[in-house]
Amino acid sequence: MKFYLDTEFIESGPSKPIQLISLGMVCEDGREFYAISSEFNPEDASPWVKENVLATLEPATIVKRRSLHEIKMGMMDFIWNTSIHERPQFWGYYCDYDWVVFCQIFGNMMALPKNFPMYCRDLKQWCDDLRNPDLPAQGKGEHNALTDARWNKQAWEFLSKFERSKAFRAAYSIIHLGTLRNGIQVLGPDEIEKIITEEFS
Repeated sequence: MKFYLDTEFIESGPSKPIQLISLGMVCEDGREFYAISSEFNPEDASPWVKENVLATLEPATIVKRRSLHEIKMGMMDFIWNTSIHERPQFWGYYCDYDWVVFCQIFGNMMALPKNFPMYCRDLKQWCDDLRNPDLPAQGKGEHNALTDARWNKQAWEFLSKFERSKAFRAAYSIIHLGTLRNGIQVLGPDEIEKIITEEFS
């Protein structure tokens, strides 16, 4: 089961741990989890984080602040609702820091649940492998953890379709060339497309 995650955080250099501000997660089945921490110190935030993240956080009357323990327990209920017998797969975008913050919710990476992977798959690396196609526009709400997690799911779906179409086109070219004998095409375009469609279905 795939889970698309994003975090907002405060990073103050090597002398202090990364502080979680908020975490958003979207499951491939459409369910969503969102939490804002009660344990970060806003005074440690950079001017950019104060302007682009803290200033846009929902008030506590709309989204209750939770301790890291409460976030961990809520997140585990969310993930285990479908994945208790299935290894979850986590995806993010430029997610190195996101994964560190995620692991710190459990204490450290070694404290992750046994069925959890010790890594997060990065959509940006997938983009690089595909020569960086233009991703869907994100629109409003960027730097809100839940909005960004929703976009991560959308980006995964786009890249999956893009990779499939790219492989389809490559396979079509290979089979087309492979069916030429003495300059005469043995299989027509419709027949080639049928073969590839059956293979990719």
